[in-house]
Amino acid sequence: MISASSSLTDVAFAVGTALDHVGIGAVLTGGSAATFHAPEAYQSRDLDFVVTLHGPGGDAALRAIGFRREADYYVHPSSPFPLEFPPGPLMIGDDHIDRWHTARRHPGQLVHVLAPTDSCRDRLAAFLFWNDFSGLEQALAVCHAKPEVDLDVVRDWCVRSGQAAKWELFARRLRRG
Repeated sequence: MISASSSLTDVAFAVGTALDHVGIGAVLTGGSAATFHAPEAYQSRDLDFVVTLHGPGGDAALRAIGFRREADYYVHPSSPFPLEFPPGPLMIGDDHIDRWHTARRHPGQLVHVLAPTDSCRDRLAAFLFWNDFSGLEQALAVCHAKPEVDLDVVRDWCVRSGQAAKWELFARRLRRG
């Protein structure tokens, strides 16, 4: 049940579970995935899900847990976190993402979320391509919270993307802690 005290993570599990029950796969991405991985360091103000497996019943499933559609997003009367469903496919830069982490808690609850390495790359993309320093900070927060981030993958992606200098800045900031 979503209430005024539900965290972004609580809402993510409720939405992920509701959509999964009607056969819809949706992956938590963007800043909301960064919050999922590093809740103490970064707090997103919305939840972004990219639908990876379509099916009927998504609107009904969201209504059943209290969300209603307003223009391009969904709102809940008790939650400050709107839901957005950016168009797919799920990509980071030019890389198509076909694997993600499925988190489970309490009996039967789940949410699909970008894996920590991909969440780091997703947030770092804002810095690489749009000079968004908040994206840099979010990527650093994910790395500090999740030591399993594969920095070789992140580095190789930055270099392939023509952003070796920004990788170096990121790596220096990461070493400084």
